[in-house]
Amino acid sequence: MEKSRTGVLLVNVGTPDSPETIDVWRYLRQFLMDGRIIDIPYWRRLLLVNLIIAPFRAPKSAREYRKIWSDEGSPLMYHSCKFKEQIQLRLGDEFIVALAMRYQKPSIESALETLRQQRPSNIIVFPLFPQYASATVGSVHEKVMQVIKKWAEIPRIRFIDSFFDHPKMIQTIACLGKQQFARNRYDHTLFTFHGLPERQLTKGNSHCLSGGSCCDTIHARNHLCYRAQCFATSRVLAEALDLEEEDYTVSFQSRLGKDPWIHPYTEEVLETLVARGVKRILAFSPSFVADCLETTIEVGEEYHELFLEMGGEDLRLVESLNTHPLWIETARDIIMENC
Repeated sequence: MEKSRTGVLLVNVGTPDSPETIDVWRYLRQFLMDGRIIDIPYWRRLLLVNLIIAPFRAPKSAREYRKIWSDEGSPLMYHSCKFKEQIQLRLGDEFIVALAMRYQKPSIESALETLRQQRPSNIIVFPLFPQYASATVGSVHEKVMQVIKKWAEIPRIRFIDSFFDHPKMIQTIACLGKQQFARNRYDHTLFTFHGLPERQLTKGNSHCLSGGSCCDTIHARNHLCYRAQCFATSRVLAEALDLEEEDYTVSFQSRLGKDPWIHPYTEEVLETLVARGVKRILAFSPSFVADCLETTIEVGEEYHELFLEMGGEDLRLVESLNTHPLWIETARDIIMENC
């Protein structure tokens, strides 16, 4: 009798097919038309994305993608493919591992079809976002359910919603940070996370952002709050790096539009740190597991230049988890914990 196998669907956010403007435009349009990304009525989103955001952002983003593109494609795609290969090797033949991108290729539909054809007994959906957010993990789960509901035979599905404080993931990030601390001296540590509009947090939880201490701990009311999970990641990471509370700051980047996004903003934090006399910063991007435009360019280049303009001397970015052996081991453990 043939032994049943477990399907594993790894999902990251996505990347354009190429750094050419037309491909970046296609990627931005699909990404921004997701109602969990820009959560406004469809007709307003359609006009905003197609007439304003995508046409103006595509050329600029294409120039940025060209800086990080290689013969192997974008860093996010390269690292994700290598990660998938390593996970398959670590899990063995009892598992079928497929990689998908929420936007563009390989699509969630095609990856799920690959799994379906091999008739797994169950499927583990593993969005590669450490902290839960409706715009990332929620969007992946929604898309998976839209596809699977059409199947005649639906296997048992297990959704992973977050792994923001997984000990081995924290250990891996700390290991990468300690390598930088061993090479250079830094005055301060910055944990900068991707930002979200405040309304996306309060929409899911009316108690969210209700007070200055609402993100100080994880509890029943905020266990799926993105901001609370980001602060929780920072606390355990600071402990692993032997940092005192005054040695690090948490901030949020990548604002879009005029609506308030979650605070504090990275640009304002940098200005405050310069005013305090901080000259050298070691920056982490713990909301990303693979290097991409938002890490390499936004933090590693743009924030570095901004910090220098403000009077700082150096802002150094710690690389993402990518395919670090301990991160591969961590992901394997997360999958096995959810079997």
